[in-house]
Amino acid sequence: MAIKDWPANERPREKLLQRGAHALSDAELLAIFLRTGVTGVSAVDLARQLLTTFGSLRALLEADQKQFCQQHGLGPAKYAQLQAVLEMSHRHLESTLARGISLTDASDTKLYLQQRLRHYNHEVFACLFLDNKHRLIAFDELFRGTIDGASVYPREVVKQALAHNASAVIFSHNHPSGIAEPSQADQQITQRLKSALELVDIRVLDHIIIGDGESLSFAEKGLL
Repeated sequence: MAIKDWPANERPREKLLQRGAHALSDAELLAIFLRTGVTGVSAVDLARQLLTTFGSLRALLEADQKQFCQQHGLGPAKYAQLQAVLEMSHRHLESTLARGISLTDASDTKLYLQQRLRHYNHEVFACLFLDNKHRLIAFDELFRGTIDGASVYPREVVKQALAHNASAVIFSHNHPSGIAEPSQADQQITQRLKSALELVDIRVLDHIIIGDGESLSFAEKGLL
């Protein structure tokens, strides 16, 4: 049965308009993006098939062009459309942080950092540089490493903080293992960086570790 023949309160688009996007399943959200199915298969059923094939919505969204376009019902136009949607989401988060909002609540910061860092299959160490009201000046990815770790140099972090005329810093790095637990090395480098930045009167507000769908704040855990 085609989706247009379903009861109105069960159609993904109408359901979204009536109850909000949060009320939809992954398959229903994906069906709205797909707009149409293929012969004999509704958009919702096609979405379910794609989620089964890729294993999750995230895996589908992060698939490269070749993997994406190999699937029945998808192609270069849909891939381009998806990349545009993802980039708009990224820019929306970035503009939210750049609107002069003080980063005193870790939730928006975590969401932004998850989007920026969690897809890497190697460690990336990044910094959010903030002014004296904790408003975002810049986000810089400073160091990249292997899946086992990244070499982080306090001198370079201090130099970049001074170049941005930052008053405060939030550190972040991803764990490609997906587990957002701080290692002994993570805690040691955080203290080294904090000590180096204190010499130039720059405060360290947090160090956020990004895992697979989860994150950990040093400040919230009392580790700073």
